[in-house]
Amino acid sequence: MAIAPSSSPPASRLIELVDKLPDRTVVLIGDFMTDRYVFGNAERLSPEAPVPVLHFQHEEFRLGGAGSVAADLAVLGAKVRVVGLIGVDPAGAELKRLLAKFDGTETTGLVEHPSRPTTCKTRLVGLAQHRHPQQMLRLDLEDPSPISADLATKILSAFEVALAGADVVCIEDYNKGLLTPELTQAVITRSRAKGLPVIVDPAAIREYRKYTGATAIKLNRTETEKATELPMETEAQYAAAAGKLISDLKLEAAVITLDKHGAYVATAQGVSRWMRTRARQVYDVTGAGDMVLAALSLGRAAGADWEEATALANIAGGIEVEKFGAVPVTRQEMIAELLAESTETLGKQRSLAALVAEAKIHRAAGKKIVFTNGCFDLIHLGHVSYFRFAKAQGDMLVVGVNTDESIRRLKGDRRPIVSLEDRLSVLEELESVDYLVTFDADTPQELIEALVPDVLVKGADYTKDKVIGADWVEKHGGRVALAPLIDGRSTSGVIDKILRAYGPDAAQINC
Repeated sequence: MAIAPSSSPPASRLIELVDKLPDRTVVLIGDFMTDRYVFGNAERLSPEAPVPVLHFQHEEFRLGGAGSVAADLAVLGAKVRVVGLIGVDPAGAELKRLLAKFDGTETTGLVEHPSRPTTCKTRLVGLAQHRHPQQMLRLDLEDPSPISADLATKILSAFEVALAGADVVCIEDYNKGLLTPELTQAVITRSRAKGLPVIVDPAAIREYRKYTGATAIKLNRTETEKATELPMETEAQYAAAAGKLISDLKLEAAVITLDKHGAYVATAQGVSRWMRTRARQVYDVTGAGDMVLAALSLGRAAGADWEEATALANIAGGIEVEKFGAVPVTRQEMIAELLAESTETLGKQRSLAALVAEAKIHRAAGKKIVFTNGCFDLIHLGHVSYFRFAKAQGDMLVVGVNTDESIRRLKGDRRPIVSLEDRLSVLEELESVDYLVTFDADTPQELIEALVPDVLVKGADYTKDKVIGADWVEKHGGRVALAPLIDGRSTSGVIDKILRAYGPDAAQINC
C-alpha cells in the first residue's frame, strides 16, 4: 500500500508530551568525545602553499559523540547516567568538566584507561569578510581498536550499576572500539531483562547483528542503505528497508530520518508512517542525529507512542540543523516550534479551552498576552491601526469576536453587515492578530476571566472605568491600554458614507 507523507500527531498532544520529558532517568552508553573548535580569521592565503592562514581568535570545547547526546538529554530535563571509556588526559578531564555542568548528569560510569586517549575532534573554523564561520579542517585523535575483555568487564559492571531505577537505555555507537558485539549484546540482554527499552543509534557499519534484540533503532537514509543493501528513494523502499531491519534484528520499531523529507517510522505491530517536516535553513547538520536520539528516547520514556516520539524527534532534529555545531535544543524551542506549526495547520481560531492551554505555554516562555474584543464588522484602517497598537503592548494578541447573534442584540437586526465566518476569515489574514476566539455573551467578561491577559486593550473612546474586565485584569497584575482613534474611521462611518453616496440605490452597488 502506498504511504503518503502525513502530518504529525496533534500539536496539543506533542506539547503535552514535551512537558512530561523532565525527570526521566536515562542510561546512556557509548563513545564519548570532546569536540574542540579553534576559531580564527581566514582572510589570506599562505605564501608557503595555496592554503588559508587561520589567525587564532579563540577556542571552545564542546561535548561530542555520546557526550552530545548526554547534553541533549540533560537540556530536555532528563537525569542522565553516562557509561563509557575515556583516557587519563586533558581531553578526558575536559569532557567530565563539560558533563558536570548539566544538573542531574552522573559521570561515575566513565571508566578511565591510561593507554587509550579520549577521542577528541579538533575543528579549525575560519571567518572571512564578516561572513558566517565555516569549518576548514578537522583533526581527529582516537584509538578505534576493540577494547579488551577485561576492560569490557569493567564497562559492563558500571553499566549494571547505572540501570537501577532507569526508564530507558540509549546506545550511541560511533565505532570507536567500545561497543564490541559481545559488550553490545550484554548491554541489550541485561537491559531487556529489567524491562527497559533499548534504543540504538548505530555506527556507520554494514553489519548490524550486534544490535539484535534492541527495542528500536534510529538511523539515517545513508546508514539504512548500507545496513540493508536496499535503495532508499521511494516510500515503498522506506517500508521495505524498515521492515527488513525489524525482521532481521527482532526490533519493536525502526525510525529512519530522511533529511528534508522528514522521517519514516515502522513497527513490528504494523504501524507505517512517513512524517513530513517543514523546510529548513540548514546551517550545520552536526549533532542532528544525536538530538533525534535524545528526543526519541525521552519521548518514549514520557509515554509517547512510536509515531508521537518520532514526531518529537523530527521537530528536535529540525531545530538542531539551524544551529552551528552540536548545540542542544530546549523544550521551550520545541514548544515554540509546535505552536508555530499549529498555527500554520490550524489557523488562528481556537476554542476557549485550547486558547487558555496555549496561553499558558506562551507565558511559560516569558511572553505577554494581550486581549481585545469587538464586532469588527467591515474591517477598515481604524481596525488595522487598532490591532497594530494592541500587538505592540505585548507578544501575543488574542482577539475576541462577537457572534452574529450577540451583535444583533447589541446593535439591532440590521447588523452585522458581514457574517461571523467572513469576519473571522478576514481577521485571520491580519499579521498583528495571533489568536481568534468567538463569544456569544453580551460582554467578553468570561473570556477575560479565563484568559487573564497581561494587557487589556480598548479604544480611547472608552474610559478605563467603562472597560469590561478592567478590574479583573488589574487585580491579577495586568494593565489596561487605551488605543488612540483615527478620526472618521469607524464601521458606522463607512456605512453612512455608502448610504450618502448611493442613497436609495445602495442595493444597486456593483463591486
